[in-house]
Amino acid sequence: MSAELARELQAAQAAQETPRAASLRVRLVLVLGPLTALIGLAWALVQPYRLTLLHPHGQGFWWLLSEPPLYVVLAGVFFRLLIAPSLVEDLQSEELG
Repeated sequence: MSAELARELQAAQAAQETPRAASLRVRLVLVLGPLTALIGLAWALVQPYRLTLLHPHGQGFWWLLSEPPLYVVLAGVFFRLLIAPSLVEDLQSEELG
C-alpha cells in the first residue's frame, strides 16, 4: 500500500470517528422523550392521589394499571428509545445534503 493511500485511509477513518456537534433540532428531538418522562414523574409527585397504586382499596387490576402519569412516562420512554433515533438519523442526513 502506498503512503499516500494509507494517509487518505487514515484521514477517512479519523473523519468518521470525529463526533460532530449536534444541531439544535437534533438536541431538541433527543431531549423530548426524557423531558416527557420527567413531566410524568413530576405529575405523579404533585398529584399522588391520581396513583391508585398508593390506595388500591376496591380497585381491580385494570384500574390499577390505568395510571395517567405512568402513561406519560411510558410515552416519553417509548419516544426516546423507538422514535427519536429514526428522527435524528433523518435530521442528520438532511443536514448533510
